[in-house]
Amino acid sequence: MSGERRRGLLAEGIGTCFLLIGVVGSGIMAERLSPDDVGLQLLENAAATAVVLIAIISIFGTISADFNPAVTLAAWMLGHRSGREVPGMVVVQVLGGCVGTVLANIMFDLSWVDASTQVRSGGNLWLAEVVATIGLLLVVFSLVRTARMSAMPYVVGAYIGGAYFFTSSTSFANPAVTVARTLSDTFAGIEPSSAPMFVLMQVVGVGVAVALVQVLFPDRGSGS
Repeated sequence: MSGERRRGLLAEGIGTCFLLIGVVGSGIMAERLSPDDVGLQLLENAAATAVVLIAIISIFGTISADFNPAVTLAAWMLGHRSGREVPGMVVVQVLGGCVGTVLANIMFDLSWVDASTQVRSGGNLWLAEVVATIGLLLVVFSLVRTARMSAMPYVVGAYIGGAYFFTSSTSFANPAVTVARTLSDTFAGIEPSSAPMFVLMQVVGVGVAVALVQVLFPDRGSGS
């Protein structure tokens, strides 16, 4: 394995770890600061997640900053990553996310691993995950294919912060995040039995988003 590839995997693992620290940790803090106001809890969680995304994409963007198997899979399907990169990246993203959730639990003096009891199931939520994933991938690959990478941290952060409110599922849009959030029985958690359908709907969103990107932002090398 080349040094560049090792650096990329390390960046993906650390970045996804900090993403989940941000998501889960801010969810726990929001519950404690605003125990009687779910709307305020969601606002606090969304704001923290958005700014953490801005920070980690800014830090690791010149190395590797997918932090999301859906982004990595779409990048491969669109020709921006080689297939041999995908399995390793997905593994470190999931592992990094799980470590981040455990660290958030520990920081707030909770059990290291506590399976979530937060049921998130139903056709409306599954549809929301398809929509959330399509939107995220359109944001990412519209910027990639129009050479506006400097805007990536801010636009992705803004999209996810907004999607917390305009999707009924609060926009997981990330299989690694979905798996990792099963490990904390807190505001940001998701019951393990609810996670597989979320991941499946995210994969459906990848397929739709890739088709849209190919039509809207054709590869400049294709002659279209």
